[in-house]
Amino acid sequence: MKDSASDPTNDIASEYLQREIKDQQLLALLLEKFLGRKDRILVQKTEMGGTEAYVGSVTLEWFAGRVHFASGLPLLQKKYNPETDNIEIDADSIDEIQQRPLDWSRQAPLVQYLAARKNHKFPPVLVVINQPWVDNPKAAEWDSQGRATKSTTEFTPLDKDDKVGLLNLSEENVTIYALDGQHRLMGVQGLMEFIKTGKLQRYKKDKTAYETFITLADLVEQYRVEPAYLQSLPKEKIGIEFICAVAAGETREEARRRVRSIFVHVNLMAAPLSKGQLAQLNEDDGFSIVARKIAVNHPLLEQQETRKPRVNWNSATVAANSTVLTTLQALKEMSERYLGQKYSHWKPLDKGLIPMRPEDEELYEGIQEFHKLFDSLATLPSYKLLEDEGTPALRRFSFEKDGGEGNMLFRPVGQVALAQALGILVFKKGLSSADIFKKLQKFDRSGGFSGMEYPQSLWYGILYDPNKKRVQVAGRDLAAKLLIYILGGIQDQMERAELRKDLAKARTVENKTIGFDGKFVEPKQVGLPSVL
Repeated sequence: MKDSASDPTNDIASEYLQREIKDQQLLALLLEKFLGRKDRILVQKTEMGGTEAYVGSVTLEWFAGRVHFASGLPLLQKKYNPETDNIEIDADSIDEIQQRPLDWSRQAPLVQYLAARKNHKFPPVLVVINQPWVDNPKAAEWDSQGRATKSTTEFTPLDKDDKVGLLNLSEENVTIYALDGQHRLMGVQGLMEFIKTGKLQRYKKDKTAYETFITLADLVEQYRVEPAYLQSLPKEKIGIEFICAVAAGETREEARRRVRSIFVHVNLMAAPLSKGQLAQLNEDDGFSIVARKIAVNHPLLEQQETRKPRVNWNSATVAANSTVLTTLQALKEMSERYLGQKYSHWKPLDKGLIPMRPEDEELYEGIQEFHKLFDSLATLPSYKLLEDEGTPALRRFSFEKDGGEGNMLFRPVGQVALAQALGILVFKKGLSSADIFKKLQKFDRSGGFSGMEYPQSLWYGILYDPNKKRVQVAGRDLAAKLLIYILGGIQDQMERAELRKDLAKARTVENKTIGFDGKFVEPKQVGLPSVL
C-alpha cells in the first residue's frame, strides 16, 4: 500500500498552503503598516459616468468630525449661513447650487434611531474632497490655461491594476463635504454630542432651538438603552464614497458644474417616501404593523381575483372615482386611534421620541383586536353593499358626475373618526362591542352615514364643508365625539353642552348657522341628536 505521507501531490499542496498563509501574513503586516496612519484609508477605485470615485469605510466618530455639510463648500461661502448650515437663496446663489435645505427637526429622531435600535443601519454617504489650492487661482496647481495639473484626491495604488489602494485624507490639506447623506451626517454629529454631554438639543426645521432636550434618562426609560452600549457606537463604521472637487485637466468652472450636477442628481433620485410607503415598510411602529396585517388578511380588504383592490397602498387620499375602499395610511391611523386606547405604551411617552416595536405576543393580541373590529365593521349595511355596488357610487356626493350616496364610511376621514370613537367606547368606557354595532347597524340602515352634503346629515359642516363642497379632515375629532355621544358614551351634562356648542359652530357658515332642516337658525337652536 502506498504511503500517503510521501505522496508528492500532498507535499505540493502543503507547500502551496504554507506559501499562501505566509503571503496573507505579509499582506496583513503591510496593510497594518499603511493603515496605521490616521491620514490614509483603504479604498477601492471605481468609475461611473466619467467620474472616478473611491469607496471605503470610516468610523462614525471620524465621519462626524471630519465631514462638513455641502453648503460649506468654499464656492458658496458668500451665501452660507453658519447658524443654520444652509445656503441663503437669492438671485446670486440660486445659480450656484440647487439643494433642499437641511431639516434640523430630523436630527433628534435620527439620533434616537442610532442610539435605541440595535439593528440600525445607514446607507453609504457620498462626499467630495477639496484642497486649499482649488480656491486660489494663482496656486501652482493651475496651469496657464486655468486647468488643474492634479486632482484633489491623492490615491496610492496597492495593485497592478490601480483598483485598490490608499486615499490620503490628511487634515492639513484636505477638507471633506457631504454631497449625499447630509441628514445622516446631522444624525451622527448629534449622536456624538449626545454621547459626550448626555443630552441633545431639539430643533425646528430652520434650526431654531426648542426649550426641551432629549436626555440619557429619556432613552434609558423609554428604550432601556445601556450607557455602555452608547459608548461603543462611535467605533461603528459607515460606508463612504469619495470623489474629487477638481480632477486633473478640469477648469474650476468645469469642476464646479460637475460637482453641482452630481449633488443635484443624487438628491433628485432620493424621492421621499409617502406616508403610505412608510406604513408599508415600518417594522418598529406597532400600529403600522397591525394595519398591514389587516390590509392583507381581512376578507373586507384582502386582494381577491374576483374584485378590484380595496386598499390604496401609497396615497393618503381616495379620489371620488377610485374603486378602493380605503388607504393603508388610513388603516394605520385607524389602528393608532382604536388600539391606542388599549396599548397607549405603543406610542412614546414623549412626542419627540420614536416608537419601539411591541413584544411579539402583544403585537399578536393587537392584530386579533383589530381583526375583530373589522369583523364588526363588515356587518354594517353600507359595507355589505360592496358585494353588489362599487365604492365610487357609495362615496361620491349627489352633485358630482354620476351622483352617489355621499357615505362617510367610504371616506378615510370618516373611517378614522369611527375607529377613534369605537376605541374610546370599548377600551375606555367599557361598552360592549356587540351592543355598539347593533346600534350602528340601525343607524346605518336609517341613512345615518349617508348624504353628508345635506343639512339633515349629522356630518354636514363637520366632515363636509358646505362652503367648499368637499370633505374636510379638520372635523374628524368632532365627528368622533358625536359618535361617542350618539352611542351613549357621554353622560356628563357639561360635556354635552360643550359638544352642542361645537356642533352649532361647525354648522355656522359666514356667520349664518344652518339647522337640520336646512334653514338659518340661531346657534343655540341647534340641538344634539337623539342617543341611539
